[in-house]
Formats: sequence, structure tokens, C-alpha cells
Amino acid sequence: MRTLRLAILLIPAATAAFAQQWEFGAVGGVGLLNTVSATGTPGNATAGFAPGFVAGIFLGQNLYQHLSGQIHYEYMQSDLRLSSGGQSAQFSGAANAIHYDMVYHTGSSESRLQAFASLGGGLKDFVGNGTGAAYQPLSQFGYFTKTSSWKPMGTVSAGVTFALSSNLALRAEVRDYMTAFPTAVLTPAPGVKFGSFLNEVVPMISIVYQK
Repeated sequence: MRTLRLAILLIPAATAAFAQQWEFGAVGGVGLLNTVSATGTPGNATAGFAPGFVAGIFLGQNLYQHLSGQIHYEYMQSDLRLSSGGQSAQFSGAANAIHYDMVYHTGSSESRLQAFASLGGGLKDFVGNGTGAAYQPLSQFGYFTKTSSWKPMGTVSAGVTFALSSNLALRAEVRDYMTAFPTAVLTPAPGVKFGSFLNEVVPMISIVYQK
């Protein structure tokens, strides 16, 4: 009987702990990418990717009071671009990012507003999916290719989470995805050298379901 009473007392506590153990989120935002220099015999240009929408999902588990782990997937629409002397050339493109983050939350689990920061790593797949043409402007600097290229990726973010109800929250953050420049997708022309570092800064909003 004593064991039964103890079990009855523990059930609400266990349920409450389980209720905050997992979270699932849907993400939307806009990707803003830097350009890199393209220098060589033809002169100077910039190479990079146009801004585009970002959409994704994530699954997280609260590991400790202030620490959680999350696995993410994002689809990023971002066209390839070359620019020089007021002229530009563009080619349809996208990317897929897969990563695992460790997330540090401030405040208690009962706090309606929490700040957080994350650090993670994974892979980013750059894809050129446009239609080839007989003539490409600015081809003296580089070529657009209909292929894909996987790159190791690091990512950091910071933001806030606001609880809308016991199971639903709104999250706002700014995230940075950092990779080497994918020269297999946007390839330098002979005699041209591209810069090597690419980062994509994404302001994003998430709807999060917690259980």
C-alpha cells in the first residue's frame, strides 16, 4: 500500500518532467549570404549567392535544466550569382543543411520568456539546379554548374523563446551557417581565384510544440 501511495504521488511529477522533455519546431526565415572576391587575369568580380527563403524543422530533447540537444534540417533557396562592373549573371540554386546543436537556455523551465544560444555542426549541400545556356554572362570569371557539393558546416545562433501556452512557444533567433565556398557549384574560370569563406546569416521565426 505504501508503494502504491508513493507511485500515485510520483506520477504527476514524472508526467510533468516528460511533458517538457521533447520539442518539435517548424522554422521560416530569409538567408543573407556574403559574397567573395573573384580576382585574376580578367579583372575583379564578386561571386556568391542571392538572398532567398529558408524553411526547416527540428527535433529537440531537454537533457538538463539549462541544456538541450537539437537535430535540424533546413532547405535554403539561394541562386548562384556573379557580379562585375554593373553586370550580373544568375543561376537557380538551393542548399540543404543538416546539423546537431547544443543549446543553452537561461531561466527556469517555468519561465515564459527565455534567452538561448546554440553551437552546432553538420553538413551543407549546395545545389545548382538552373538550366544551362549556350552563353553565360561573366563566364570569364566563373561558371555555373548543375551539380551539388557537400561541405562541412559550423553554425551558431542566439535568440529568445516565448511561451504561448503550456505546449506551444514562439521562437525568434538569428543563425549563422559557416562553410567553405562551394567551387564545384560556382567554379572559377582559369586564371581566377575565389575567396574561400562563405557564411549565411538567417533571421528566423519558429513555432515550437513541447511535450
